[in-house]
Amino acid sequence: MNISLTNTGKRYNFEWIFRKLNYEFTSDNNYVILGSNGSGKSTLLQTIAGNIISSEGEIKYLISDNFVEVENIFKSLSFAAPYLELFEEFTFTESIRFQAQFKPFTSQLTTKEIIELTQLEKSTDKQIKYYSSGMKQRVRLALAILADTPLLLLDEPTSNLDKKAIDWYQKLVTDFSKDRLIIVASNQQEYEYPFCNKQLSIEDYK
Repeated sequence: MNISLTNTGKRYNFEWIFRKLNYEFTSDNNYVILGSNGSGKSTLLQTIAGNIISSEGEIKYLISDNFVEVENIFKSLSFAAPYLELFEEFTFTESIRFQAQFKPFTSQLTTKEIIELTQLEKSTDKQIKYYSSGMKQRVRLALAILADTPLLLLDEPTSNLDKKAIDWYQKLVTDFSKDRLIIVASNQQEYEYPFCNKQLSIEDYK
């Protein structure tokens, strides 16, 4: 999968968050978007995801030599961020089965295998609303990383994770990164993106 941005920019009212961004993301690399809090890295990530429409320029998506329209790109990506809400009335088991109805999991993983990979076996039948912030982030990450999508977007993925959970996250991404494009947004937390070999600084596009 390739994503190309041409003179892309986003503004709110009269304030430009970023602009004149010319960049290409290719599936043979993994990328990190770096920037301080409030710099616009999350806005850029959500623009790439098609959740936010750019104010200028264009974004093109190419999958297996076929162009994909921005309104359809959601079918080919998975996204994890601490601000994305979960269905808190669901249990973890129900969350997995719900997602599987419209976005299959990689390697045809079973519900039991996903739960084991997430290391939340003791809490599978507890409603998500009773999970700690760290457990909720594990659920977000697992549902995104284990989804069978060519594009994986992660916004500050280690938020609310302790050292043990960060090690778990790094291993999960490494184990399930084959043949996909991964883009991480981070505020210089190097343990969030050790698997990334390309960097884009949002500060360069103000």
